[in-house]
Amino acid sequence: MLTALATRLATAALRLPPPRTRRVTLTRDIPVRVRDGVALRTDHHAPDLPGAPTVLIRTPYGRGGPMRLLGRLAAERGYHVVIQSCRGTHGSGGLFDPLVHERDDGLDTLDWLRRQLWWSGAFGMFGASYQGFVQWALAADAGDELRAMVAVVTASGTRDSTYAGESFALDTVLTWAELLQAQTVPWLARQWELKRGQPRLAAALAHLPLAEADRVATGVTVPFFQEWLRHHTPDAAYWRTRVFGDRLAEVRAPVAMISGWHDIFLPAQLRDFAALRAAGARPRLTVGPWTHGSPGLFVAALRDGLDWLDEHLGGRPAPGRTPVRVHVGGAGGGWRDLPDWPPPATPTTWHLHPYGELSTAPPVESASDGFWYDPADPTPSLGGPLLVAQRAGPVDNRPVEARPDVLTWTSAVLPAPVEVVGPVRAEVFVRSDLPHLDVFVRLCDVDARGRSWNVCDGLVRVTPDGFRADGTGAVRVPVELWPAAHRFGAGHRLRVQVSGGAHPRYARNPGTGEPLGTAITLRAGWREILHDPRHPSAVVLPTVHSGSPLPPR
Repeated sequence: MLTALATRLATAALRLPPPRTRRVTLTRDIPVRVRDGVALRTDHHAPDLPGAPTVLIRTPYGRGGPMRLLGRLAAERGYHVVIQSCRGTHGSGGLFDPLVHERDDGLDTLDWLRRQLWWSGAFGMFGASYQGFVQWALAADAGDELRAMVAVVTASGTRDSTYAGESFALDTVLTWAELLQAQTVPWLARQWELKRGQPRLAAALAHLPLAEADRVATGVTVPFFQEWLRHHTPDAAYWRTRVFGDRLAEVRAPVAMISGWHDIFLPAQLRDFAALRAAGARPRLTVGPWTHGSPGLFVAALRDGLDWLDEHLGGRPAPGRTPVRVHVGGAGGGWRDLPDWPPPATPTTWHLHPYGELSTAPPVESASDGFWYDPADPTPSLGGPLLVAQRAGPVDNRPVEARPDVLTWTSAVLPAPVEVVGPVRAEVFVRSDLPHLDVFVRLCDVDARGRSWNVCDGLVRVTPDGFRADGTGAVRVPVELWPAAHRFGAGHRLRVQVSGGAHPRYARNPGTGEPLGTAITLRAGWREILHDPRHPSAVVLPTVHSGSPLPPR
């Protein structure tokens, strides 16, 4: 009764079409046996409608709460909804080993679906984050029976996001490991830990060596965390069977992608979009002002995802819209409808100049600017793309910009708005005491009150075998920042930060070249940022000028 009431309220709040039926039967804890004999616990929400297609959701996060609400909402729309716990989670047998079993378990579940009397021969998939990884694991082998996918804040491959810039996404990985382990403890104990502010997780994020951090956070050794520390090099064979991007061109089902500008998987998801477009597919993309766990993201995913399923799986007309919809942040932004991503834009180079000036003027002869980076007191991360929504997104960066290990360059006050939509990149020339270092670059919007709001950022880990110094000892470091859609208002200023890290979002660079998991020696060193004509450090922004194809919607 509570679920039925909740669906009525959700339907009204989300302004969804009236349900096709209110009569839904829920069968819980069905044991679906896969090829190695493991039973995967599965719930089935069945509408009383003949010939209804199926929506499959496979998840490590449980089948109750929001998932049960989603299951009933979709069932009332006319779908058999099958929600299955991944192996090793929430009653399913076996051990949870991220990404290892999802293809085979998904195919075996599809075989089980085919044997059900209510099977219509067509299904779709829906899910966010890890629920999206399992979609991509199955999609290329699902054949014509797969009619639609809804992939929310996710990607076909996790390797690049785990080692963004060839660093290590410590906050994301360790927080996720702690979250998974927390699902096995009593509810009251978990609530107490959350109320205390998760002191064990905070201690683990600061702990060295990293190979002990999982035990500090959870009290147990987490096998996949240990493996991800060991297999971190780009050529590691470990990841070859755990990423699915090389088969995107084989996916025939229409795909709806939903993400946020401050989501941890955004760059990888946009690469998936580009790969599908290059293969001749017509995916749909929505990117909003959201983080990985934003409530607004959940609402948009539910509304847009159900519309997508209705159109491509249910055979019912859906509201027409353009292939791409993005939200432009900042002053006077709003939603934009686009024919493709990225839209046409003019690359505008903003050079670093002496005295902290950021300008489109060419670089001039100037002395370098420097700072001392000490991994024992690492430059902290502040906002941005984080797993936990409460700490993620745009924040005032003045506290971190006040630190001596953060350099900033700021433009003059803008006489007119500057709208930036598309990929953002930087090129920074660095001279360092140490050959092992990180370069973190962040773009901010400084408002009329002097508050500095982060727009996008990126980090690159520099190693002596991957980067060669020139005759002056400087190393050219290209940095791919998160893509952006932001309008810098008139009276605002652009700001670029450069620092030696963003901890604990990224694991600190110890400066020694020691292995990621076992490093304990920390070496501090001096860094110089060069910005003369031979070393034109700059950030390149995709600028949309007046008259561009981006009218406010």
